[in-house]
Amino acid sequence: MKKVLIITYYWPPSGGAGVQRWLKFAKYLPEFGWQPVILTVDPEYASYPLRDESLMGEVNPECLVYTTKSFELYNLYKLISGKKEVPYGGFANESKESLLQKVSKFLRGNFLLPDPRKGWNKYALKKAAELIRQYNIDTVVTTSPPHSTQLIGLKLKQKFDIRWIADLRDPWTDIYYYNQFGHTALARKIDQNYERKVVENADLLITVSEDVKRIFAEKSNSQIAAKTVVIPNGFDEDDFRINEVPPETKKIITYTGTISEAYDVDCFLKALSQLDGSLKSQLLIRFVGKVPPPVEHKFRSTGLEVELAGYVDHPKSIEYLFRSGLLLLVIPKVKNNKGILTGKFFEYLASEKPILAIGPVDGDLAKIIQETQCGQLFDYADSDGMRQFIKESLDRPVSGVINDIAKEYSRKELTGKLATLLQA
Repeated sequence: MKKVLIITYYWPPSGGAGVQRWLKFAKYLPEFGWQPVILTVDPEYASYPLRDESLMGEVNPECLVYTTKSFELYNLYKLISGKKEVPYGGFANESKESLLQKVSKFLRGNFLLPDPRKGWNKYALKKAAELIRQYNIDTVVTTSPPHSTQLIGLKLKQKFDIRWIADLRDPWTDIYYYNQFGHTALARKIDQNYERKVVENADLLITVSEDVKRIFAEKSNSQIAAKTVVIPNGFDEDDFRINEVPPETKKIITYTGTISEAYDVDCFLKALSQLDGSLKSQLLIRFVGKVPPPVEHKFRSTGLEVELAGYVDHPKSIEYLFRSGLLLLVIPKVKNNKGILTGKFFEYLASEKPILAIGPVDGDLAKIIQETQCGQLFDYADSDGMRQFIKESLDRPVSGVINDIAKEYSRKELTGKLATLLQA
């Protein structure tokens, strides 16, 4: 098989949504004639926000996996702060801003550009050059965040006669928490220059949604849009072939993944408070993942039963989806949120449970929900609509069926699209 070098910081045993995309692409690429050569950070040196050892079992044996050491400033932050985990999602897992956190954000935004994980780059660059020569590789993929990984691809493109594909899972200087870092004008300009060089020099760009494509296309000349392809995240059908889960005594609304104070849930809480007493008494709100104390307090103040399951491994998180009557998804109420298509949405979709989404009604998520008929997306202020949807969804038994449009988002189908791009 022809080999493709995939440079990714997040790889098992890293957990969370970021690792899933290329873990699944690598799983199915051999079926399309491509052998993945993975270059990632040694877990002993990495500063993963989350770990999930169960994902080690999902690595395709046909993958050639190479690791290197790294110099990780986030690990230094853990040591100084005494915290057990590193910041992620714009410090979404740290609710009370300390002096150390304020200083850390300023240093992050002005001296660690494009991000604190750039300490991996020199080690990865050296190993990537060895692998390109060893396997005679002519196609290299870099995936981010962290966006510092894209600078590895930029240098490899300058050094070797390769085809470089930059996979940009999130916006760069337009990410919704970017302004938290207090960039000076000079730092912002430097970071924007890194971003522009990547989008201009990559042979092909891949993004996860149409609006994210628009954001990157506007960074430079009109040719950027022409070389940008949208391949969204998806779901792996193998992950959903599980044994029947035990029934729950409660009617459960589940939210999985990260949530922060930037997520506007006030009208959703209002909708819950307006439900009739009999339904409220049967209701349980379950969070699977990290929940900051202010958000937890908001939900508990409704008087409803709230359960914090914490971070769990991937198979367990899918089991929680099957135990639910309704799945909650919230898009942060921030600038450029129309292109936010979280990986968990597609797993919600595969579970065949109704989805109550809150976000921009003209965004990419709204379009897919309408196409797949998997639920309904509401404006942040539409508490009446949410209340009616909650009642209808929980009052009737659900026996969902993934329709043909939804099947287009299976990981295998999406890998077929990727393989076509690699071949081209």
